[in-house]
Amino acid sequence: MTPVEDYIEALEEPRRSEIRRLHELIREAVPEAEPSLRTGMIGYGEFHYRYASGREGDADLVSLSSRKNHISLYVLCMFDGGYLAERYAERLPKANIGKSCVRFKRTSDVDLDVVRELVAEAGRIGPAAAG
Repeated sequence: MTPVEDYIEALEEPRRSEIRRLHELIREAVPEAEPSLRTGMIGYGEFHYRYASGREGDADLVSLSSRKNHISLYVLCMFDGGYLAERYAERLPKANIGKSCVRFKRTSDVDLDVVRELVAEAGRIGPAAAG
């Protein structure tokens, strides 16, 4: 098994099935974004960033994490000067959305077609530029 599969298998049900479902959704929406395990979450589409200050590092276009009380989906993508995820707030009313993070208790709380659209749009636009 890969580290990503190990991460998913270590979760208890029903969270395991929900994270697996989201993992498959992300893989379908952005198949070119290879999954990896980084800092306790599944990342998709690794990229390197460098700020004008000289600080640099690696991040992922999309990340998925199972937290104690919710599922977190991070989308590091900007559009028209704002975070792409924030543009989906009205279409994901049961999710708590802040900048690049979409949080929800269970997959039944969100429209998965809208989540797929968000992730696919991020794949088309690409990662947020570091400034």
